[in-house]
Amino acid sequence: MNINQLLTQDCTLCAVSISSKKRLIEIISHTAAEILQDIPEQDILDALLHRERLGSTGIGNGIALPHGRLLNTDKTIAIFLTTDEPINFDAIDNKPVSIFFALLVPDNECNNHLKSLAAVAEKLSDKAVLKKIKSAQNSTELYQAITE
Repeated sequence: MNINQLLTQDCTLCAVSISSKKRLIEIISHTAAEILQDIPEQDILDALLHRERLGSTGIGNGIALPHGRLLNTDKTIAIFLTTDEPINFDAIDNKPVSIFFALLVPDNECNNHLKSLAAVAEKLSDKAVLKKIKSAQNSTELYQAITE
């Protein structure tokens, strides 16, 4: 799975000023709703919050992979963002998070969902990629860092 198949440049946000987990999920939901115009923003928010209630998607090393399943769509969407300051995200290593790759998938796409999450996690485990992400100064550089 190539990240380019999931992520578009308009869904990449660099150094967003956010101070809480809830606000971060709201920003992701709002951004996704602008792309998925047939899905209400509240439905996207609910899907992400439902998944977070099952357990944090903070995978450690300053990274989180918020995700959720959506009804009434056949489109997968990714939102990639960094925050200007790390925030508490209840990550498994108890460290704050500043790199977020959110994935929203159709409810009936369970296998592709898991493959996509695995591909993203693998990409974000590459130290050279992480270095480029952390040094990105704008959304274009951030997009290039994750898709190269």
